Amino acid sequence: MRIVELILDEESELGIEAISVVENPAIEEDFIALKSQEFKLAEIDGERKILMGALLIPNKPIYRRNGEDEYYIYFSKDTVLKASQMYLMNSKQNNSTLEHQHAIEGLSLVESWIVEDKVHDKSVKYGMDLPLGTWVGSVKVNNDQIWNEFVKTGKVKGFSIEGYFADKMERPNDQTIKDELAQIEEQEAEYLLAEIKAIIKNDKRVKGGKKMVLESYSDYPSSVSNNAKRGLELNEAVNNKCATQVGKIRAQQLAQGKPISKETIKRMYSYLSRAEAYYKPEDKQACGTISFLLWGGKSAKTWAEAKLKQLEND
Repeated sequence: MRIVELILDEESELGIEAISVVENPAIEEDFIALKSQEFKLAEIDGERKILMGALLIPNKPIYRRNGEDEYYIYFSKDTVLKASQMYLMNSKQNNSTLEHQHAIEGLSLVESWIVEDKVHDKSVKYGMDLPLGTWVGSVKVNNDQIWNEFVKTGKVKGFSIEGYFADKMERPNDQTIKDELAQIEEQEAEYLLAEIKAIIKNDKRVKGGKKMVLESYSDYPSSVSNNAKRGLELNEAVNNKCATQVGKIRAQQLAQGKPISKETIKRMYSYLSRAEAYYKPEDKQACGTISFLLWGGKSAKTWAEAKLKQLEND
């Protein structure tokens, strides 16, 4: 199934026209209803009726169907940033719809920002785990009908944007994705080679006349090992066409629950953060999916991020 990148047509100054509150957000991220005890001004006693949530997530495939034509669309980080800026520059913050069908009054975008920090971003405070580059917004609901009949009853669960974008090009095919992921894994190979050389020369593991002991960790969840095993199985089913030798070694290491060093955890998180854009769980033959699983998948990314934070605080 083809994947198309959508870009802004800046010459025509078109972009996002409205924010719609919907039951099934295309971006698959529910908003959060902020109540008075969570976000309160001194002079306000009741609920402030504010909804917070992701408006647009970069590199996230969104399913679309036009007649018999099925495909995915996605937006780059750069396009998400431009869209968020143009929305406010064009004074569209009061444009809202319900389920993309009915124009509604009383909803206004009162806060808008791009996630730039996975630790200190405001969205983290409210339990969101959003990718870097995500456009997040808070919408004030001055419409009692929408708030009481749709928000409080759970009939709407998130935001979905409306706008005009242009098709840029099809996303890279499987071979191109394989080549790009291989380049990322090549960096890991170079790192491993440098480590081996350092150990052999015994010149980078000496401090104060004593050899340094590299700490390693194997407390990653079983889901990481299971993902790696699944990746190995899927890769075998396609005659091991995906991933470099480094990726296959990493999968064997994780599948067997072997310990990994802090530096490896850093590289694992870096690789998975970049490779996640090519992960399509519905396509079990795609190299992007297989390679992502070989490195432990989403479970490994989540664990690696948390582990690195823990080690920094220790």
